Amino acid sequence: MGKSVQKITENVSLIASKETWIEGLAIDQLIKTSELSGMHSVAGMPDLHPGRGYPIGAAFFTTNKIYPALVGNDIGCGMSLWQTSAKVSKVNLDKLAKKFEHVELPLDGSWSEIIENRKADKGITTDNYDRALGTIGGGNHFAEFQTIDEVYDQIALDELGLNKKHLQLLVHSGSRGLGQSILVEHITKHNHDGLVTDTEKTDDNDFQDYMTKHDEAVRWAELNRELIAKRFLEAIRANGDCALDINHNLVSSKNIDGCDGWLHRKGATPSDKGYVVIPGSRGDYSYLVKPITLNEKLSNSETSDNLNTSLFSLAHGAGRKWKRGECHGRLGHKYKREDLYRTALGSRVVCGNKELLYDEAPQAYKKCETVISDMVDAGLIEVVAKLRPVLTFKTNGDCSS
Repeated sequence: MGKSVQKITENVSLIASKETWIEGLAIDQLIKTSELSGMHSVAGMPDLHPGRGYPIGAAFFTTNKIYPALVGNDIGCGMSLWQTSAKVSKVNLDKLAKKFEHVELPLDGSWSEIIENRKADKGITTDNYDRALGTIGGGNHFAEFQTIDEVYDQIALDELGLNKKHLQLLVHSGSRGLGQSILVEHITKHNHDGLVTDTEKTDDNDFQDYMTKHDEAVRWAELNRELIAKRFLEAIRANGDCALDINHNLVSSKNIDGCDGWLHRKGATPSDKGYVVIPGSRGDYSYLVKPITLNEKLSNSETSDNLNTSLFSLAHGAGRKWKRGECHGRLGHKYKREDLYRTALGSRVVCGNKELLYDEAPQAYKKCETVISDMVDAGLIEVVAKLRPVLTFKTNGDCSS
């Protein structure tokens, strides 16, 4: 299997070398989740860390049930990477950091036609959460301007239309209150029980109802990232094109190793949707990677086995080392608030929420290079480029997730 693919139990795998630190509670949650009814196999990624009952950084494959609680409340959360027209050589960090005064407010009337047209294009009918469209939210969500620091595959970079002389914009956000409302509705009615996927064997259509709402939330999250990117581009008076957009919180039908079922991803990036960005912390590099697919490596049986074992999924980031809420206590005696607005890589941070500033500090995360190395060793990815943060925007003040 390779040194970065561990078998924990018969149906639980971990894509990480033995040298990669993984919290014991996360492994326990992975094993406990594997015991759910209808669960076929479970895979933890190298960024695996504990969540509220279920681990984050994992994929779960079921055969006759889905579990909305495994997807969580941020349905459709993901990453989009945009090539901007802003030149790296023209960047003034002091001026750049002051340009985002209005990016958390609801989009004003000048955006109405764009929103309505794009909602229609994407088949989004709900209007209840329009005020949140184009907003990042809290937690680990962000918008980050980056530069291409090192190139390992110029052909791939050209294929994506990325230019090293221009800034990139990485957006991480999801479905905001819409996804939350869908999960709350499910939990209120079904607790954490799954939904039987064979509608002929159930008295109601709760499975199809959830999937319809889930799929719309995924499309809503994609539109949200698009609008976030466009308003950040507008703020710096630049244009941009979306190079990729990949969701890492969702459930979808999938055939794995000859078995039809449902693949849940909770903080797990699909490896079957093209190029992806695996972000580090705000003080670390991010990596643009090309997943190695089954078609490219049909003759390599080990790669084929690893793709099935990993449930066609990758890490979605560096992975937390410390729990939220304890970071201020760990770092407060070493770093003043002002110290955290600049990183060791020379980048700037915009974050007006004190607790969030500490909770999302680089020290609270693993080194992204380790996560990338584990996936390279497992034969799952090839690295295209390394991206350096320039400015990371979290929030101008207090914000809700």
